[in-house]
Amino acid sequence: MKIYLSKPGVICAAGNNADEFFNSAVNGNQNGIKKINCGEKSFYVGKIKDNSLNKTNDENDMRLLQILDNALLQISQTVKKAIDRFGAKSVGVCLGSCDNGSELSLQAHKQYFSNKEFPSSYNLNVQGAEYPCEYVAKKFGIQGPILAFSTACSSSASAICKASELIQSKICDAVIVGGVDIVSATVLLGFDSLEAIDENITNPMSKNRHGITLGEGASIFVLSRVDLDNTKIELLGTGESSDASHMTAPLSDGSGAILAMKKAIKDANLETKNIDYINLHATGTKLNDSMESIAVNELFSKDNVFVSGTKSITGHTLGAAGSLELALCFMAIQNQKLPIHINDCVQDENLPKLNLVKMNEPQKEIKICMSNSFAFGGCNVSLIIGKSK
Repeated sequence: MKIYLSKPGVICAAGNNADEFFNSAVNGNQNGIKKINCGEKSFYVGKIKDNSLNKTNDENDMRLLQILDNALLQISQTVKKAIDRFGAKSVGVCLGSCDNGSELSLQAHKQYFSNKEFPSSYNLNVQGAEYPCEYVAKKFGIQGPILAFSTACSSSASAICKASELIQSKICDAVIVGGVDIVSATVLLGFDSLEAIDENITNPMSKNRHGITLGEGASIFVLSRVDLDNTKIELLGTGESSDASHMTAPLSDGSGAILAMKKAIKDANLETKNIDYINLHATGTKLNDSMESIAVNELFSKDNVFVSGTKSITGHTLGAAGSLELALCFMAIQNQKLPIHINDCVQDENLPKLNLVKMNEPQKEIKICMSNSFAFGGCNVSLIIGKSK
């Protein structure tokens, strides 16, 4: 069964819609990465401008929902087409996120520690992983399955895999799918305690890489068995694997990542030589970049496939990253341009050399793209999209 993608609704530090985001990615625009204070420390962060967001009508209005709502408004006409064609019971929601309601939780706990009681308006349900999904369903009157995903950095990629299964199994005819996340003090300080944050803007796949730069954003597609927007772009294959070896670190030999990519290629009925571009997970951490370089080289060394990591323009958007980076693959196929890789160009001699996309690189026709998401705990997801034949 063919599964089509709508043009995504996107908002992140690199742009307020898919076109702005893509232009930043192909031009290497890092203007959205800003230094902010968090307690006694300061960090580079991919932050959305406050004036790009509007309040929602939700009783627990918060930044996460405002970011999500901005992306949803961009696809609202496509959602309407899906509901009009299939009915609200045949449309589902699959949404990935990690940091739900922490901004309200932090305020509530401050009051609790001072007054020994939570504010009367505070509701713990707002922190549930399902809250953003329920917001989407309520906004559009969706009556189909509503599923939440919180598998760290692969959350929205996992959501896309499940959305595909819902359509293939004929449980749904269309699914609103993607991810949303914010940069909170909780997450910033948590990653800092793991010594995983670079004191400068992240430098992925370089010998001099020192960690991640966090970011916030949302990217939402409508997947459907019908090409509702006439994009002619399909979800061709999905692949998932689990290292199940460590709470945070990936398998150093890249075997888990290799398995996910192989599954996606097999699911798409393709060969490695058919892949024109790979959007790397490329977090900028020592272990993740190392294992991904090894994995990609093992599968694609003979194909000289173009690759790039794009978290240096958006920050690592955690639960939204998989969908956000798939949006770049979608736009690359539509615009026949590739996002460039930004680092200091110092090759790690201990790692295989990859074909990183440079500015003004002569490029072949882009028909099929892969997007990789390799999360904490070895939750690995690879997605493949391509132009309909």
